[in-house]
Amino acid sequence: MLLRISADWNEPRESVSASTLAAHWHFPHGLPVTQPAWRKQAARYARKLLELSQTAGQGTVLHDPFAMHVARLCLMLADHHYSSLTDPAARAPYLSKGYPLYANTRSNHYQNNSCSRLMDKRQSPIFNQTLDEHLLGVQAHATLVARSLPSLTHSLPALKNHKPLKKRSADPRFAWQDKAADLAASVRARAVPQGAFIVNMASTGCGKTLGNARVMNALADPATGLRCAFAMGLRTLTLQTGRVFQNDLQLCDEQLAIQVGGAASRALFEYWEQQAEATGSASSQALLDEAGTVLYEGNDQHPLLQRLTDDAKARALIAAPLLVCTVDHLTPATESLRGGRQIAPMLRLLTSDLVLDEPDDFDMADLPALTRLVHWAGMLGSRVLLSSATLPPALVEGLFLAYRAGRAVYQRHRSERPSEPVNLCCLWIDEFHQTTQDCADGPAFREAHTQYVRKRVAKLKQAEVRRLAQIAPLPDTWHGMQEAERRKDFARLVLEQAWQLHQQPHNHSTDANGKRVSLGLIRMANIAPLYDVALAMYAADALPSELQGQVRIHLCVYHSQFPLLLRSAIEQQLDTLLNRRGAKDGHDPALHRPALRTLIDAHPEPHHLFIVLGSPVTEVGRDHDYDWAVVEPSSMRSLIQLAGRVRRHRPGAAGGVNMVVLDSNLRHYKKPDKPFRYTQVRRGHEVSY
Repeated sequence: MLLRISADWNEPRESVSASTLAAHWHFPHGLPVTQPAWRKQAARYARKLLELSQTAGQGTVLHDPFAMHVARLCLMLADHHYSSLTDPAARAPYLSKGYPLYANTRSNHYQNNSCSRLMDKRQSPIFNQTLDEHLLGVQAHATLVARSLPSLTHSLPALKNHKPLKKRSADPRFAWQDKAADLAASVRARAVPQGAFIVNMASTGCGKTLGNARVMNALADPATGLRCAFAMGLRTLTLQTGRVFQNDLQLCDEQLAIQVGGAASRALFEYWEQQAEATGSASSQALLDEAGTVLYEGNDQHPLLQRLTDDAKARALIAAPLLVCTVDHLTPATESLRGGRQIAPMLRLLTSDLVLDEPDDFDMADLPALTRLVHWAGMLGSRVLLSSATLPPALVEGLFLAYRAGRAVYQRHRSERPSEPVNLCCLWIDEFHQTTQDCADGPAFREAHTQYVRKRVAKLKQAEVRRLAQIAPLPDTWHGMQEAERRKDFARLVLEQAWQLHQQPHNHSTDANGKRVSLGLIRMANIAPLYDVALAMYAADALPSELQGQVRIHLCVYHSQFPLLLRSAIEQQLDTLLNRRGAKDGHDPALHRPALRTLIDAHPEPHHLFIVLGSPVTEVGRDHDYDWAVVEPSSMRSLIQLAGRVRRHRPGAAGGVNMVVLDSNLRHYKKPDKPFRYTQVRRGHEVSY
């Protein structure tokens, strides 16, 4: 296959005449290879390469991924840095004013003109650095960068002896975090030479986010401290997770950086925070995407960072001990993007560990990028933790193999015993038990993972049942019905199921006035029919006549296609109302929320159903606690994730059915001969399949 790859494989060439082609190989001003300064440096490094090629085992360096990628990183970073220099003093050793060829240009600024910004857009750029100066300057700075990389990790800020990360859990539900951290600390010494691959399969609502931080802190060398990147699948949860770290782990702005998706997301998040406080409740191109913002106020002025890049956002991304971001802020490390966008994430992986939150949330199209990221994390020396309650065995094994392949390359270059075979230190943790085993290859890992999953399944069978579901059939008569009528009838059917769930004593709370109140979720698989269903629920005849005057429906429609401002307002309300922590027998904190209390007191009906009619955006990552749920079927993972939002904050076995799963998707009646379509949340957006 390699013999069939030519220059045209990368970018097919257009047909040109022989004279045009010859013109591209004619250099009237010569090339820098004729300059004495360039030839002197080239000869110096040619001698070093010759000596290296004659050393045993060093002749294949051009085929080694670690050497080539790190060398390319140093070269691109030096190119980025030197291209940004305009101070003649910094460029003095390499200046060559009389040389006729130039490497780059810069904007023609008018420093003394008050209209300089307007004028600058109409001015032609001016030549900046001559080609020979640029090449010599980049070579010199690439050498400095390469020499500084080995000590970079130990020179960057880290989280040392942070007490909240070591504090034992006072809540018995989270005692598993203590055991997991103890196990990680016990294998810390082994994980240094062998690498570490951790799988956290704790159930939804068991505190995996903080548990992951404690495990990675226990693995870190106490002398150097914790440096870790937490990569999320959803952009909307990045700020939320970062604030959880700040509040629960008592992290200040010098210890945590939060990579957000855009200025609008940040502004909305900070607005709701302020409201809560008020009420008491190219070479020189930027290294990071302009749409992103890094929230970090720590020290990013270390000499190494100053030398590596002048981009303040990139320095913050690299320097912060803890980074919370989305996966797509790190995947550029493995991609050859123009402008050097892979530099900052690659340096991050080179200097910290990696936690992947909900990696199974990505579809098949995302797996190559995710696998490359894990491979590079292993190649650059990071320890990797996968965190999700619904990890498929094939995904876990595939990411293990990718990490193992990367770690094998790392060991050849940076291990004290490079000839030893790879034998990864693997950990499995959940709320029931924790174990560790060294795995040298795929079959060993598969066997260990299978045994652990079997134990977990056995424990889940013995655990208290907090969600009990039943299947509700949809009528066959819908096949011949008009779509509008079918959606209206669907609204009637799901309201009927909601009413039946609400009536169960275990699915509602009673306030001081004797009113029965429940907060439930009706989750539809697609956004398209949700609008018509919502209108039907709002209609006066949505409830049977015998329930009129007895039941009050309070409806909230929630999906990802709302304008950002409106969606942010909805999420802020739901985050507050559906926080049921501290609930005890006879006391539900939701009943005392002012927004809910006002609605209950304003209507005399004895039964109040607060219903969120939502799309799949309701099921992943939201820290919401519902009394009951009615669900359209989609994927098994979707059902598991949604079940984690029923009685999420309240322990104790379910007193009866609190979930109803419809036996068919509504879309099935429109196209009965095809597999039903469903919507999946991808990177903060909902995509239909």
